[in-house]
Amino acid sequence: MRLRLTFAPTNGICALPVHYNQVMQGFIYRHLTPEMATSLHDEGYTEGGRRLKMFVFSRLMGSSLVRDGQIVFAGEFSLVVASPEVSFLESLALHVMDAGELQLGENRVRLVSVEVGAEEPYQCPVLLQALSPITVYSTLSRADGKRKTYYYSPFEPEFSDQIVCNLQRKWRVLSGSEVSADGAYVKPWRVNVRNQHIALYKGTVIKGWSGIYEAYLPEPLFRMALDAGLGSKNSQGFGCVGLYTPRTRG
Repeated sequence: MRLRLTFAPTNGICALPVHYNQVMQGFIYRHLTPEMATSLHDEGYTEGGRRLKMFVFSRLMGSSLVRDGQIVFAGEFSLVVASPEVSFLESLALHVMDAGELQLGENRVRLVSVEVGAEEPYQCPVLLQALSPITVYSTLSRADGKRKTYYYSPFEPEFSDQIVCNLQRKWRVLSGSEVSADGAYVKPWRVNVRNQHIALYKGTVIKGWSGIYEAYLPEPLFRMALDAGLGSKNSQGFGCVGLYTPRTRG
């Protein structure tokens, strides 16, 4: 399930840091019930040593320009937030609608609309467009004993393998059951080097990829991809995807 929140600046413009993931994540947490925000932030869903938050959000969408290290919106702009947890989205929707004017970074904005996305019909294979960069990584040990984060590109086989395993984990944590992923994959369909993005989150460099991907997934993992995101760091604003339909010439 997903929401599309549309905002408008109350003072003409909304200026945010170019790397605004932390701002938007904080905005989402502030507009949940305190109990839910604390539970998600501090615990989430756990499996082994991993903690999953089970929500994802997109980049901000709207006409903008970048100046002086900030991204500036002069008109309406939108954010997609998705989660398999309906109670999470209900809490977010109710709190933003009740708030009147909203604080977004150093800006005051007005909520223009809240749209609830309809459940998409299952498709396999399917084309998915990254609404925020997809990040896939491993933490490796170097010869000197130090740890290093290696980010995979969509053109490496580990990119697809890790995405599919991650979707299986999300499904397992949420449902308590296993789902076979024989033959499942997520591979680049329209992706090039210009789709690589580097973001800063709390001072840490994170690499991710936008673009369009072909996915071959069983229905439970198809649902997890749309509702919980692809890859890692979803609750930090990475891996939000939507269905992509190629334009046809008529």
